[in-house]
Amino acid sequence: MSNNKPNKKVYGLVQGALIAALYAAATYLSATFSLAYGPVQFRLSEALTILSVFTPYAIPGLTVGCVIANLGSPYGIIDIVLGSFATLIAAIATRAVRNVKVKNLPVLAPLMPVIANAVIVGFEIALFAADNTMSLKNFTLPAFLTAGAQVGLGELVVCYVLGLALYSLIVKAGIDKKYLGE
Repeated sequence: MSNNKPNKKVYGLVQGALIAALYAAATYLSATFSLAYGPVQFRLSEALTILSVFTPYAIPGLTVGCVIANLGSPYGIIDIVLGSFATLIAAIATRAVRNVKVKNLPVLAPLMPVIANAVIVGFEIALFAADNTMSLKNFTLPAFLTAGAQVGLGELVVCYVLGLALYSLIVKAGIDKKYLGE
């Protein structure tokens, strides 16, 4: 008699890998329209951060996907490290607030990537502000506030509009219960 239940560890690994691939692909798609890197970002991939509400495997998936996506960043290794760290923090925080809901929507979940990216990626971009080379000497409070606000606004639009739409679609289609459960 065969057991039709998938191995939980393998299933989680596959979920994480699929999320990583989707995140990287969606970022590269955004990059074709010059929307993935820089102070004004509308990364389609950031809508996927809502997946942390459904499964803990989204946390490593989103992080690895961001590492892969940021290999194409003009900011180089600093974006691979800091940008991916921002995604990791955002995914963990999103998972932590997943049960805070208004009218069955996890209203705080999309805010976590907005805050993490505004602060961390805003800091990163401010390091390049003065002369397009990375240096702590380039960092100024006005540059940080400007970059943080720009990144945060893009995140806000993507995470709340596309992220919550994705959440609703997943719940309505029953994908959360069939494929994304813990």
